[in-house]
Amino acid sequence: MPQTVAEKILAAHSGRAAVEAGELLNVKVDFAMANDITAPPAIAEFRKLGVERVWDPDRVALVSDHFCPNKDIPSATNAKTNREFALEQGIKYHFDGGRVGIEHALLPEQGLVGPGEVVLGADSHTCTYGALQCFSCGVGHTDLAVAWATGEVWMKVPQSLKISIHGRKGKWINGKDVILHIIGRIGVEGANYMAMEYTGEGMAELTMEDRFTMANMSTEAQAKVGLYPFDARTREFVTGRTKRPFTVYEADRDARYVDEVEVDLSKLEPVVAMPYLPSNVKAVREVGNITIDQAFIGACTNGWLADLRVAASLLKGKRVHPSVRCIVIPATPTIYKQALQEGIIQTLLDADCAVSTPTCGPCMGGHMGVLAAGERCISTSNRNFRGRMGHVESELYLASPAVAAASAVLGRIAHPEEIA
Repeated sequence: MPQTVAEKILAAHSGRAAVEAGELLNVKVDFAMANDITAPPAIAEFRKLGVERVWDPDRVALVSDHFCPNKDIPSATNAKTNREFALEQGIKYHFDGGRVGIEHALLPEQGLVGPGEVVLGADSHTCTYGALQCFSCGVGHTDLAVAWATGEVWMKVPQSLKISIHGRKGKWINGKDVILHIIGRIGVEGANYMAMEYTGEGMAELTMEDRFTMANMSTEAQAKVGLYPFDARTREFVTGRTKRPFTVYEADRDARYVDEVEVDLSKLEPVVAMPYLPSNVKAVREVGNITIDQAFIGACTNGWLADLRVAASLLKGKRVHPSVRCIVIPATPTIYKQALQEGIIQTLLDADCAVSTPTCGPCMGGHMGVLAAGERCISTSNRNFRGRMGHVESELYLASPAVAAASAVLGRIAHPEEIA
């Protein structure tokens, strides 16, 4: 039976030679993660099961990244719950304090997730690891608790949507522009419970950072997972990094897809997602004179070193507009150190940016950049729902690091060519 990449991975993890979309399976899990918001309720559900130990403490991660450093007593209590559970269970991969990075950059960086694996995370953007051809998806805390206890999860095999990438991308095109273009075309429910499988010769144009960003935002089209081919870029990233042996998969030539979306990179230009949906996409040149109060460069989408390099290259020798607050957050301590060594942090500080320790804080309106009523922010994060970054009467615009940096300097949504 011809199989897609998603079907091959799930078949291998359920002891089957082949599976079909719509089937319900017991799937073996390779790794399971939760953060400081989602782990405490998962721990409570785990206790209810009456199981004393997690199935494998070396295949569990707890990442206290959403409210770090802790902003109040409830967030401190959550982090304490994580610490105590990690100590009790002997969980090796517990990230807290100065070790914390944003989970969806930290786990790939540390080699904790790899190609051909099934990875669960109690966070919807766990699909980020699909950039490594990992079947990774977000689950609720009850499913995660069961996976911690048994090493398995009950899962329906998704249909697959083929995304064929062609052409060469322009100077200012980032993975954020590509995925926003796709979501703008198919809508926020256009891949509902599907595996978005990316393919085509244009994949060679997409860096690993581009792919992580795009895989991350597959969930904004309601996809279960975004899966990428294993190629030279993937191999370079995982070599010497990934902790476990891995298996690479390739879709059969006559595999069944529910549909196919063609993307010509050469025709793309920088875009912005207007409030209040990631699908409300316009070319930057077409948005008009929209002033901003804040720019945010970071998050699990665009806090990678390559993103900081782009932002710093545009901000070098310039100053953030006096009416704008520009917040920059490297995704992991390793990225922060590299940015320090390259002089990127100095450039950002000289431009009057506020540079923070790694945290998810601003992205979900938690802390470190919450918006007041009537304020506008251009952000490299992944969601712009009403109230996502603060007050329900604030506005959030999604864009690439280049667009965010240019906008921070000019005080309005701007194309990077305007300050380059």
